[in-house]
Amino acid sequence: MAERRYTKTHEWLTVDGKTVTIGITDFAQAQLGDVVFLELPSVGRKLETGEAFGVVESVKAASDLYAPVSGHVTAVNEKLTATPELVNSDPYGEGWIMKVDISGELPSDLMDEGTYNQVAGAETS
Repeated sequence: MAERRYTKTHEWLTVDGKTVTIGITDFAQAQLGDVVFLELPSVGRKLETGEAFGVVESVKAASDLYAPVSGHVTAVNEKLTATPELVNSDPYGEGWIMKVDISGELPSDLMDEGTYNQVAGAETS
């Protein structure tokens, strides 16, 4: 299994060759509460690192989603259209949001799980 990396904006990613799978973290879904809608990017869309690519809406709030890498969207999780709650119940599995073929290198500011947990934990204190 590929090592999961994390962003400051609470997205996670795993890398498999040039393909990156992206979702939101368990911390993010817990903060949002029950997810009721996701605005997903179009397949083929070109993204730049840090660019907003969609929106996640919950009963509590709406939040932009940010691309952790640059590249082209190759797939979106169509299951989320009918069952957005997968983001809550399985954020690291069935709740993935999109796959991107990366262009260039991974950003150097991606965090490992331990570092991310410290950052996320600091936000709750």
